[in-house]
Parts: sequence; C-alpha cells; structure tokens
Amino acid sequence: MKAFLLAAGLGTRLGELTRSTPKCLLPLAGRPLLDYWFDSLEQAGVTDVLLNVHHLADQVRDYVLRKKTSLMVRIFFESELLGSAGTIRQAWDFVEGEKSFFIVYADNFARVDLRRLYAFHERHAYPLLTLVGYSTDEPQRCGILELDSDDKVISFEEKPSQPKSNIANAGLHVAGAGLYDYLPGKYPADLGFHVLPRLTGQMCGYVTDEYIQDIGTPETYERARRMAEKKE
Repeated sequence: MKAFLLAAGLGTRLGELTRSTPKCLLPLAGRPLLDYWFDSLEQAGVTDVLLNVHHLADQVRDYVLRKKTSLMVRIFFESELLGSAGTIRQAWDFVEGEKSFFIVYADNFARVDLRRLYAFHERHAYPLLTLVGYSTDEPQRCGILELDSDDKVISFEEKPSQPKSNIANAGLHVAGAGLYDYLPGKYPADLGFHVLPRLTGQMCGYVTDEYIQDIGTPETYERARRMAEKKE
C-alpha cells in the first residue's frame, strides 16, 4: 500500500521554531515528527511513501537518507507550493493503479491506529474517501464535517464562520482512484477548500477519540511535545 505524506508547509505561525527547522522535523520527545509518521505508516502495512518538501528541503532529504526504515520514500520537491490537492494531482503516477491509498498531513501529531482506519474504509465498501474526525473546541479554525447515522459525510466546510458540528478533519484520509477526477488542474489547490466540499455524499467519517493535535502555533506544539513525552 502507498501513502502521500504531505510535509511541504512553511509553518509560518510557529515563528522562530521553523526559521531554521522544517515543521515536519520539529522534535517531540527527542524524535522528529516525521519519525512518528513513518512508524505509523509501517505498522499499517504501507510500503511506499511520497513525501513532498519545500521549506528547508535539504534537511528533510538528509533525514530520509539517515532514517532506518522499511519504507521506500520518494522525495517530491516543490519549487513553488502546489497545495495538498495540487501535490496529489501532480504526483498521481505514484498511486496509478492503486485501489486505495493514504493521504496524511505530516504537520499533525496523531496517535491513530491506521490499520483500524483502513478496516473502517473496507467495511464501508471503499468510499471515494474516508477521513478521520475528532472533537474540537475550536471548530472555526478547522475543516468541519457533518455526518449522518451511516457515517456518511453530508457536509464539509473549511474554517466555517457558523460550524454545523464540532467534528474536525484530522488530516488523515484513505482515498480511492476516483479522487483524481475531483482534483483541480490549477495550483495551488487545497483538499479542504477545493476538493472535500465537492465530495459530500461520497465520503465517510471515522470519528475517534485517539490523540490528535494540530501543530500550528507555539502553543499547540507545546501541547504535542508534552503528550509525546508522556507516551514515550
């Protein structure tokens, strides 16, 4: 199985923390964030990863070269940021012929069992896309999904002014080959703003209480750092 691991973000809201360190290599309990994602993907049976890079890309390349992992990692350099949907469209050959694949935002810290996520995707007859949802106290800052009683996503809105629920997108997805038909041909293009709202009725939501923390600000990074130290 394959996975897109999206790690090209600038991390500008983190200020000095990402001036000389890419966001995906910020340390948590003495390990870079990417370490945790590589472990999770390996445990889920993933064999091949496409890792997109932009800011301080050489540091990420060096990390991958040094990392001992069974994963075959393909570095996808973006001289200009394509956005999450743009990366997937531009690198679609990576998943050509795959029935399903993971799409993971590497700038979150999550202790989600991806094997359970994929099993949920299977049980729901391989929808176009399955995304992980979690309860948030700040829905206006997240991509918010609304579910029916069959786990189907009936609405999705990125950073809504009037949220319809408090279930947020965790940036963890399982997608099928049909996703390509919905990816814009203009860049940058974002999954949350430009794609997921068009997939309502064709997506399922896997809501979990497993630990999920966006790392977008120094405060949320500190929360993730403290949690990682507890878990280690």
